[in-house]
Amino acid sequence: MDPCQEQQQPILVRYRNRSLRASDIDFIRATMQAHPGMGRTHLSRLLCELWDWRQPGGGLKEYACRDLLLRLEEWGHIQLPARIKVNGQKKRAGGLELGFEPKPIESGDLSQLVVRPVKDRGERLLWRCLMDRYHYLGEGVMSGSHLLYVATLPTDRGEEIVACLGWGAASLRNPKRDAWIGWDFERMRHRLHLVTNNQRFLILPWVKIKNLGSRILSLNFKRLSRDWQARYGHGIALAETFVDVSRFQGTVYKAANWKQLGLTAGRSKRGNELCKKRGQVKAIFVYPPQIAMIRSRVQLLANSR
Repeated sequence: MDPCQEQQQPILVRYRNRSLRASDIDFIRATMQAHPGMGRTHLSRLLCELWDWRQPGGGLKEYACRDLLLRLEEWGHIQLPARIKVNGQKKRAGGLELGFEPKPIESGDLSQLVVRPVKDRGERLLWRCLMDRYHYLGEGVMSGSHLLYVATLPTDRGEEIVACLGWGAASLRNPKRDAWIGWDFERMRHRLHLVTNNQRFLILPWVKIKNLGSRILSLNFKRLSRDWQARYGHGIALAETFVDVSRFQGTVYKAANWKQLGLTAGRSKRGNELCKKRGQVKAIFVYPPQIAMIRSRVQLLANSR
């Protein structure tokens, strides 16, 4: 297609710093047809190479591309290949050894608490192992762009991990959040990458220190936007999370000054069964709680791109 004609096509989807037209959707479909045995990970890597879609440091934006493909499928533009499984099962970290013997930690100087991203492949594997073993949801799969963190505290045995956190893509459907911010669906689609979801938060079961959870959340959010900027080329304006009210009361988030917006409808999506009523009711929390601050940060970050 002539480049001038292509530019005249209406924009179907805006995602981060990319505008997709009908020709772009056709290109994705043609790429999948040309590589019928290619999995989703390889597809996202290939598209990044073909588009030259890179992070500021030069690395491919594979996570962003994968998230884009999932959203395009959810919006009905494409049909992705089935997820590839290894030996019929998802790879898990649950069978791995921790490499240390857990011992109770019941006190500590919270002024020495450090919250930082996982530093290497070995620590990422340890993060997965801890989540799989001690979080009620397991390690799961962090959706879209994501960052993994550990919280460490000095003890008489040295520096020890006391908690693990995972931040991933925001929920596409969160009516109470969207009503609170005051944006419509189109504006939400264009700005949703500025929101992240605290998909995992685990204080290790042998750690019993008062006020530890709220302190971890506070330290983590102070650096989260900066880390996101370094990894994905843009900051974060808002964090959200969902708390299963059948298990928890959200005490840690309340103590860290997160704002509760209400409850979900208890619906979930599995395959083609969209919004079938079988999920758990969850409390919706956001941070920061000041709506004026959120709107100004969303606009500031959006204008800087």
